[in-house]
Amino acid sequence: MNKIYLDNAATTPVDKKVVEAMLPYFSEKFGNASSQHTLGLEAKRELERSRDIIAHSINAKSDEIFFTSGGTEANNFAIKGAIWKLKEQGKKHIIISKIEHDCVLNSCKWLEKQGCRVTYLDVDGYGFIDLEQFKREITPETAIVSIIHANNEIGTIQNLEEIGKICREKNVLFHTDACQSYTKTELNVKKQNLDLVTLNAHKIHGPKGVGALYIRREIQNKISPLMHGGGHEKGLRSGTENIPGIVGFAKAVKLADKKHIKHMEKLRDGLMREILKIPDTKLNGPSPETRKRLCNNINISFMNIEGEALGGYLDAYGIASSTGSACSSHSLEPSHVLKAIGLNDLEANSSIRLSLSRDNTEEEINHVLKVLPKIVGKLRKISPFK
Repeated sequence: MNKIYLDNAATTPVDKKVVEAMLPYFSEKFGNASSQHTLGLEAKRELERSRDIIAHSINAKSDEIFFTSGGTEANNFAIKGAIWKLKEQGKKHIIISKIEHDCVLNSCKWLEKQGCRVTYLDVDGYGFIDLEQFKREITPETAIVSIIHANNEIGTIQNLEEIGKICREKNVLFHTDACQSYTKTELNVKKQNLDLVTLNAHKIHGPKGVGALYIRREIQNKISPLMHGGGHEKGLRSGTENIPGIVGFAKAVKLADKKHIKHMEKLRDGLMREILKIPDTKLNGPSPETRKRLCNNINISFMNIEGEALGGYLDAYGIASSTGSACSSHSLEPSHVLKAIGLNDLEANSSIRLSLSRDNTEEEINHVLKVLPKIVGKLRKISPFK
């Protein structure tokens, strides 16, 4: 078979229709959206049309969408922008979970060195925060809460609506990193009481290098710019807009369909069910029956073998997988997410993540299920961890 790609949480292939939509804006319609001539105005119209599409997809207003270079910049923008503005009021406290993406964790570690205080919320064995503990941690000094919507490693979907209610009651800004969840589960900024939301394109079959930050209109005066320059994006994110990327982002959003969620869930459930028939395997994260697991996510520990070795063998058979977040795959340390849900080092290092997309087929899944048990058996025969 051709390469079977099961690492869609890292990135997705760009849809051909997205590429087609982008191409004219590299050469024929190449204007700068800040220019006042015909080419510039044409680019400006497309910029605003794309902004409308993305805003509508999360029940936001168009002027609440700010384009960025991707999810990492948007997460930095939200957290640092809030702290830099609100510290003038004595608000230097941040609350996050222990299973945030590295760009959130590392931003907060840096802010600690600048005199901020960060509370790292524990999670249970499935990756959920404790709402009662969360309430207790909020103080008058709390500026912002940042809780990832759907975890990139174990697929846990947090209850944004309840978290958001608490934040509104306490007059604390609420940010969520929705890079993994966007278009795959409900994201409604009004219903879920959201102030700031990070989005990106390359997890939804759009181009790399483009994302967005939703900033609720009423709190835009509480966010300091991360990038200064010519006053683009209402002065909150300067820099010439990436029109081809933004056009591709909006096209990817328009192509997303609820039927894709059902397709991914069906493949996920079948693949997960059969893998768990292999002896000494364990699912990490919530059960699909809870409806609180991302539709395309599988994370399983294969006891007594190394996840890196398993991933290497799968790759040799043409199957792309992951041992965790692509952003930290260079690290030899066990996953901080798996450690946070209670796995020991051996269990964490024996885990792999398989993440699906709408492009995967039942034929591909059946092929994986023919190959995977053989690889596991082979590795266990030579494992030093017996």
